[in-house]
Amino acid sequence: MVILKIFVTGGSGLLGSKVAELAVEKGYNVYSGYRNQKPEFGKAVKFDLADADSVVRVISEVRPDVIIHSAALTDVDKCEVEKDLAYKINAEGTKAVTEAVKKLNAFLVYVSTDYVFDGERGMYREEDETNPVNYYGYTKLLGEKYCQDFSIARTCVIYGAKPASGKINFVLWLINKLEKGESVRIVTDQYITPTLNTNLAKMLLEIAERKLKGVFHLAGATWVSRFEFAKEIARVFGLDENLITPSKMDEINWAAKRPKDSSLDVSKAVKYLDEKPYEFKKALKELKREIKL
Repeated sequence: MVILKIFVTGGSGLLGSKVAELAVEKGYNVYSGYRNQKPEFGKAVKFDLADADSVVRVISEVRPDVIIHSAALTDVDKCEVEKDLAYKINAEGTKAVTEAVKKLNAFLVYVSTDYVFDGERGMYREEDETNPVNYYGYTKLLGEKYCQDFSIARTCVIYGAKPASGKINFVLWLINKLEKGESVRIVTDQYITPTLNTNLAKMLLEIAERKLKGVFHLAGATWVSRFEFAKEIARVFGLDENLITPSKMDEINWAAKRPKDSSLDVSKAVKYLDEKPYEFKKALKELKREIKL
């Protein structure tokens, strides 16, 4: 086996930490880039996407074979309000990463998002037309444009067994609320293909190992409304699904518009990858196992 030197940006995040953990388990030489919270796995490297010079310097010092670029400003409403910051991190930061990668003749896997689509029809394929409805999606799409020579992996609603970077993901938030007996309002008219971080990290590492170029939709294999997803979580974890009450997207006061159906068609990943996207029942079963570890 070739021992890859892998640099993971966003190494303390929900996805980046899982990529780093699995890469370390495989025996790779792993560097985890972070800005605030020190990562748990790999060699910690201070790294600020908002400072293009530091990006180039750090990557040049590490000299990785592969970069998995998962770091981004992902707070959709914050991106809408603080557009300059979103542009600096998601567009200019990604541009700096790609420039450093090209200088080293390394390989890049860029983690993008379902939010590059407008959500008018859902189950988007890789070649479908992009049309973001919010600034977050726009900046991530700009990032994609800089990564055309490499691999672009779009994903959708990532969740996992542990909080990361001080943030709690949708599934853990829901479990926490239901365990306390608190009722929650979940939208019935937003459709997604939710993605377990472990499954996604394995697919990203396979793409990195095989140096597969092009766009891949790497998400869960089940199309579902947020409401039905929440109900299934309650069932799997033995919680009271009657605490989950329906609401509509237009009842929520978001700063940024959300796509109604940004689900991703994962047929290409199913066809080309050994690690297949999980159906959501399998994913939630795996999540339950990981939470108990």
